[in-house]
Amino acid sequence: MMKGINKTGAFPLLLLFAGGLILLFILAPIGGMILSVAPGHIREVMAEPVVTRSIGLTLWTSMAATLLFGLGAIPLAYVLARYRFRGKRVIQGIINLPIVIPHSAAGIALLGVISRDSWLGGLAASVGFDLIGNPFSIVIAMAFVSVPFLVNAATDAFEEVPEKLEQAALNLGASRARVFFTVALPLARRGILTGLVMMWARGMSEFGAVVIIAYHPMTAPVLIYDRFTSFGLRYATPVAVLFVLVTLVLFVAMRFLAARTSKSRR
Repeated sequence: MMKGINKTGAFPLLLLFAGGLILLFILAPIGGMILSVAPGHIREVMAEPVVTRSIGLTLWTSMAATLLFGLGAIPLAYVLARYRFRGKRVIQGIINLPIVIPHSAAGIALLGVISRDSWLGGLAASVGFDLIGNPFSIVIAMAFVSVPFLVNAATDAFEEVPEKLEQAALNLGASRARVFFTVALPLARRGILTGLVMMWARGMSEFGAVVIIAYHPMTAPVLIYDRFTSFGLRYATPVAVLFVLVTLVLFVAMRFLAARTSKSRR
């Protein structure tokens, strides 16, 4: 051990120390929260229908937002990676705008688009469908704040695909569509899968935009907030711990499956 330190110097230890502080900063609050709740309290909240429904709603709406808007986000990322055109930087700035603005402001902005006073909300209301306060509005809010993560990750992945491979396929007579689906998309799949996982995770954790346009039905983050403001920390913490544990297991599983799928296709 001392021999390695003498060879490398103190700088690697300084890096490890700095990195360890960041890990501690992340793990300490989460670990403290988990350890503060007895297993019996976790079982109690697991038996509450309102809790299981909120977690289930959060999971499927975030997944729906990822899959639905991914159909447009991935082609957009390919365009940004492969084509040069006027206004490209403006479009890239617009894509990242939901990351910059406060998410409560994002919820208010979305409310102006899908409320009954808007043309879209009025059109839906005319056929008996209210866009506010239902799973549809939750999907919209989640997608709005999370789609930049997929677009950025997919753009980086497409940029790493050598253009000469696509050009070779075009020279052999393949169409642009075939090149996209058989060359660019498979070679960029690892970055795209990472982007999909990050979009899903970000949407699942969204609170600010969701609470503005859909307080009910409650997603898990909204339920945690509601219990905290109504009953205090004691009643909110077990729900928060259960949600963290569920999302952690799913997130690790999805990252593992994504990495395994990427390796099996090499």
